[in-house]
Amino acid sequence: MSDDAGARDLPATAYAILGILCFERELTAYDVKKWADASLRHFYWAPATSHVYRELARLEDRGLVEARGASTAEPRTKRVYRITPGGRAAVARWAAEPTEEPTVVKHSVALRAWLGHLVLADDVRIIVEQHVAQARRRIEEIDRSIAVAETLPAMTYPVAVLRWARRIHEADVEGAEAFLADLVRSAPAILPAADSPPAP
Repeated sequence: MSDDAGARDLPATAYAILGILCFERELTAYDVKKWADASLRHFYWAPATSHVYRELARLEDRGLVEARGASTAEPRTKRVYRITPGGRAAVARWAAEPTEEPTVVKHSVALRAWLGHLVLADDVRIIVEQHVAQARRRIEEIDRSIAVAETLPAMTYPVAVLRWARRIHEADVEGAEAFLADLVRSAPAILPAADSPPAP
């Protein structure tokens, strides 16, 4: 199978897994999942463990990764994967391709706040404040990931992207806090109490 054929129709998650494996190391599926949780999830998405196994099997079948260290009778967690030259070439081609794919924002808290006219203003405030606290914890997690990544070789781009992700979450906190300030100014006039009679 040619390199181009092996990489045909791969989802972005497969390329992300190839990318994790291209940092000159061999990893188990569990290690791949840990790397995704420590890095990818802060700016893209961390696949479930079952998804990692499926993608590694697909990549191995296509000759883009190879596994060693375990027979088929041993637990899958004992298999160690490394990227092949074809896999490295495939992910490099993919990374160099320009894309017009828009950034998709799926902000469930913003969606709930958008429906704030159905509930009490205080309920909306609590939900958004909880989100702000969670975002601040995510920023702390990113800082820890940056501290680890800075100690590893060839991590200039991952560290820079993690800093980018940190700024995204900082902007989310800033936006949420600005929303709360807007709510304080306007909510009393537009949000009736839950036991208020319906408007005629």
